[in-house]
Amino acid sequence: MKTCLKAIVLSALSAIVVFTGLTISSCDPDKCKAITCAYGGVCDGGQCTCATGYEGNQCEKITRDKFTGTWSVTEKGTLTNPALYTLKIKDGGAVHEVAIENFYNLFPSGVEVYAYVSNDTLYIPRQEQFHRTVEGRGYLQPNVNEEEDASIEMHYYVADSATHKVNDYGWDEGQPSLWDKQL
Repeated sequence: MKTCLKAIVLSALSAIVVFTGLTISSCDPDKCKAITCAYGGVCDGGQCTCATGYEGNQCEKITRDKFTGTWSVTEKGTLTNPALYTLKIKDGGAVHEVAIENFYNLFPSGVEVYAYVSNDTLYIPRQEQFHRTVEGRGYLQPNVNEEEDASIEMHYYVADSATHKVNDYGWDEGQPSLWDKQL
């Protein structure tokens, strides 16, 4: 009789545990059921985690698109006079890479500086271009409204391989270069 009573109590408790578990889980619907994350993003807890190179609530935006286009540059290096010129940032291959044409305003046509983007930062890894070493990083200041252009505060240096002189634009000294996006 004790064995039978024990079996009934255990069965009842098991049924209550299973019923409670089903009730609790049905009150918390899958938050990712109605969310589709683009470009390989993954939903977790109702939020998309985006793959490298993508952003947005559903990973629907390509990060580099904020950077591509024509930029008006205003700068004064530690070795050069104030300058005003334009450069172009274009797709650089992989979804997070860009190529910069007319960087530093001294490289000949066709010489591009390669960079990559992450969130609101443009990174120029150390590289040799036309007998000069360049490296830098810039911080995008997005446009607040449609009437304003985005801007980048760029910190970089250019070291001449022959003379070993370094022209600094806010990397270690000097003032950062300011890039304003043209619409």
